[in-house]
Amino acid sequence: MEVDECGGWDFLEWVGPDTSACVFRLLDDPADLARAAAVSRSWRRFVIDNELSKNLCLRICPEVANFTRAVEVSRSPPPPAAHASESSHEAELRNLERDHRIYSYLSGALVSTKPSMDCILHCIVASSTDNFPDESIKNTLEPLDRINHRPSYWSSGGQDDADVPESLTYRLNSDLCIIDEIRIQPFKAYFQPGHPIYSSKSVRIRMGHSKIPHGAEFFVTDEDENLRVIADENYVWTYTSPEFPMLQENELQTFKLPRSVLCIGGVVKIELLGRVQKQDTDDRYYICVCHAQVIGRSLSPDFMVDISDPAGYSILKYLPGASNLRAEDIVPDDPRDSSEWHPLVARYKRMRHLAMMNVLLGPVQFMDEDDIGGVTDDDLYM
Repeated sequence: MEVDECGGWDFLEWVGPDTSACVFRLLDDPADLARAAAVSRSWRRFVIDNELSKNLCLRICPEVANFTRAVEVSRSPPPPAAHASESSHEAELRNLERDHRIYSYLSGALVSTKPSMDCILHCIVASSTDNFPDESIKNTLEPLDRINHRPSYWSSGGQDDADVPESLTYRLNSDLCIIDEIRIQPFKAYFQPGHPIYSSKSVRIRMGHSKIPHGAEFFVTDEDENLRVIADENYVWTYTSPEFPMLQENELQTFKLPRSVLCIGGVVKIELLGRVQKQDTDDRYYICVCHAQVIGRSLSPDFMVDISDPAGYSILKYLPGASNLRAEDIVPDDPRDSSEWHPLVARYKRMRHLAMMNVLLGPVQFMDEDDIGGVTDDDLYM
């Protein structure tokens, strides 16, 4: 039995690799796993070789399985042919070290206590709209049901069948967000007799990304909203929640997910299942929402995602130090930047600009100044 660096017996040698792996996998806090890896070189090697940081990420958020690989994007380009002479074993060890480093930081980000906020950046589309644009999905971004003494809400089209569902689809402020809950406020038609509330029977949440090429995603911009492509085959949903019953009450109702969910791709679809209220004037069922929120936190700019596989698999990109970038650090065509870093820096600049435009011009209120870098839009996809 080997002696560890402190002169005592090595626990890993004493109990054996299988039992050691079982014990280490009981650690459910990234800080505890990091401390274990810092005990000795043999413990660190054991944590790295068994990919325990990645396994911990998978236990925290099973959506991590959608990443085909992880890439670390450094600002400085690597030395030419730095790894040309290394053996396959050395290359494997280097890759394991890299993955350990990336997933260690990711696990910490997944359980961060950073305050949550409304992550909606803008609307993509509603499954139907009764009177466009007066009753558009864009109204759901407003926290009030009356703006300038006028009602503010989204209304579905009318249906004779109470079981016909509706959906509201939104773009989040980052391609990678941790989502904890959804909040929805049904609309109370205070201008109709009896003040009916047009809630749905239940709610279900889907998260994922669009398969439509960047720059061509369908946004709500004109009266053709109801003709937009909204079919599920145009999206990859990496998470689907259970159904939550909705109360027929005019209040912001919270639907807490069973666990924190990693939204890969920045798209959230709120499905409104079943109708409960008819409108007296046409005797048809409607669903109306005056406000919606997707509560969570962004993982950008330290982490980004490259969604290049139509099957839904993606590449996780870690940018160490990106969150500390200042405006003066971002110089176009800086020869000191690596070939991968420069386009990500350019994307980061566009993120900041888009965030500022939404804060200044739109109703979205979801971030503080420190979080501005974590915003993305469809035309920001790599």
